[in-house]
Amino acid sequence: MRRIALVLIAGSLAVFTSCSSDDGSTPSAASTPASVAVETTGSFATISAQEASTMIAQAPADLVVLDVRTPQEYAEGHLDGAVLVDFYDPDFADQLSRLDLGVPYLVYCRSGNRSGQALAMMQQLGFASAVDIDGGIVGWQASGLPVVTQ
Repeated sequence: MRRIALVLIAGSLAVFTSCSSDDGSTPSAASTPASVAVETTGSFATISAQEASTMIAQAPADLVVLDVRTPQEYAEGHLDGAVLVDFYDPDFADQLSRLDLGVPYLVYCRSGNRSGQALAMMQQLGFASAVDIDGGIVGWQASGLPVVTQ
């Protein structure tokens, strides 16, 4: 019985921390509604671009949109108001640890690979709530949602 419980827990963690790869493939994990992701303490999930858009539109004042791509990718187009923390920086984990652990985060990268890894790191660091966009900014733009280039 204990072994079955461990397998179920491990499987659940794999679903919540999985993400697409930078090759454009997508995960099979089910999405969590944005309102649940923001309001539930300890929530870590992948949500659709449409859910992310709704989350931003109905965002609590302390929501942080976190872009974990490179500065060059960011300059090509990013979500309005996004904060850049380059996943490839050698001190990425240190930069994450200096962020406010208690506020909700919406994290994205190009396709979901780096943001999925960042989400797992954030959970390990003790962040209260973070979700990432399924398909990253590629999925966001494919859904017809806007980006800014300033």
